[in-house]
Amino acid sequence: MAEPDRVKLTEAEQKARRNRSIAIGVVLVALVVIFYLVSLAKMAS
Repeated sequence: MAEPDRVKLTEAEQKARRNRSIAIGVVLVALVVIFYLVSLAKMAS
């Protein structure tokens, strides 16, 4: 079976999606670092 036609994103939409993905990635990395530092602080006390 042939694949259905995909929605074509404009250049601006692709750029917005990429920026959103990068922002989500940065937030996730920041959360991991925060949890790591909190864990270290709890173990040190």
